[in-house]
Amino acid sequence: MDQKSAINELKALSTQIHTYQSIQTLLHWDAETYMPEGGISPRSEQLATLASLIHELKTSKKFEQNLKKLIHLNTGKPTALGKKLSSPEKVMVREWRKEFLKVTKLPGDFVKTFSHLTSEASQVWRLAKKEDNFQSFAPYLEKIIHLSRKKAEILGFKNHPYDALLEGYEPCMTEAKVAVFFSKLKKAILPLVKEIQKKKTIDDTFLQKTIDHDTQMEIGHLLFSKLPLDPKHSRLDLSSHPFSLALHPLDSRITTRLIPNAFISNIFSILHEAGHSLYETGLPLEYFGTPLCEAVSLTIHESQSRFWETFIGRSKSFWKYFYPLLQKKIPHLTKVPLNHFYQAIHRVTPSFIRVEADEVTYCLHVILRFEIERELIAGTLSVNNLPDAWNDKMKELFGITPPNHSMGCLQDIHWSLGDFGYFPTYALGNMAAAQIFQAMKKQFKDWEDRISSGDLAFLRTWLKENIHSLGKTYSTENLIKRVTGSVLSEKAYVDYLKEKYK
Repeated sequence: MDQKSAINELKALSTQIHTYQSIQTLLHWDAETYMPEGGISPRSEQLATLASLIHELKTSKKFEQNLKKLIHLNTGKPTALGKKLSSPEKVMVREWRKEFLKVTKLPGDFVKTFSHLTSEASQVWRLAKKEDNFQSFAPYLEKIIHLSRKKAEILGFKNHPYDALLEGYEPCMTEAKVAVFFSKLKKAILPLVKEIQKKKTIDDTFLQKTIDHDTQMEIGHLLFSKLPLDPKHSRLDLSSHPFSLALHPLDSRITTRLIPNAFISNIFSILHEAGHSLYETGLPLEYFGTPLCEAVSLTIHESQSRFWETFIGRSKSFWKYFYPLLQKKIPHLTKVPLNHFYQAIHRVTPSFIRVEADEVTYCLHVILRFEIERELIAGTLSVNNLPDAWNDKMKELFGITPPNHSMGCLQDIHWSLGDFGYFPTYALGNMAAAQIFQAMKKQFKDWEDRISSGDLAFLRTWLKENIHSLGKTYSTENLIKRVTGSVLSEKAYVDYLKEKYK
């Protein structure tokens, strides 16, 4: 068998895996949007079965045998046949090997059990949040943390069990590296918040007026139509927690949530999730089923969502274009000048909810979660003590205490899904987005005028050429350096905040 036969076998297996993953994604999307509440039990079984099938394919002898023909599993060096592969094919094999070595460590029964548990737990979390009942969710969280620790032990780590979990979302990071970045962010952001709060308070009461469901959905679909998303390949729905899922570069789904007295939340949620969708639909279609049609990491994924939500969506240029359209939907805004509106959406104040946070305090919410979940995984913090630990850190970082668990430790869906290690990528994504934003501004001197006129397509084209179309060709660190000329750092983000708010 020559190298072409081996690579084609691997492509076929990988495409089959992605097909199962697409079905899995569709079932998750349905569970979050339209599935009746009573359907959770059979849905958990369906998802667990799919997780097991995917694991079997990823660890199959057929996959291993073809991989071994092209690369030495122990060293990562190419075989004689592997040396004949094209550059894109070498990237595929490199990434397939990494994934194979990881998944073969995890027993199939463990994968199925974890999937079943988290599927049930996510529904329990929803009800617990709605009823503000942490104790009903606590037993499920205990089990998830137990299995997450076991997962870390199976995968292996050098210094901290959190490293093994973080690697699944950002391979370039460790607990120690994140801690250094976050220490620098805290040192810069905390004094900046205090300095901003000394200034005159901005009146933003007009942002808190109740806007009905239908009007908010009209605004959401209007915004959706103005973004450089192809309506044939994307859609917008409602969920309790905004998210973005993609089945294929030609099929991307995003959701938003509607808060009656906070219509601006709907707008920023859509911008955030659209950033994810633009990444997924910008991946190279010709390589679907291979690592070249997969996102690099969650840090890069979050850099795309935060790029659109904050660096573009909170820019004066964006609102010069979109504000008149918004005023037509919300009549009381016609009495509010653009400058006043712009200042109001940039009001900086400590708040309880991460997804509603202003862009200055946002990273503090992420740091809080990182500091707590690494303790949960290390076993130095118990689930029973989690609410108090959460409230203590809120007091330390924000000077406020949540009035209930729903606005405290129950506010995020991530832990119910077993996503320990995900949260740091939000802040790391902010850092990367700031550097990407700087690079974009250098290339497009007229970027403000173009956005003010409603031209957003050039941004998608530039991001697609420099990031999306590359798939997993480069690591997070190398991709950021390639696009921006600098290594990942907190400096660009801190400079952006200080320049904008001081």
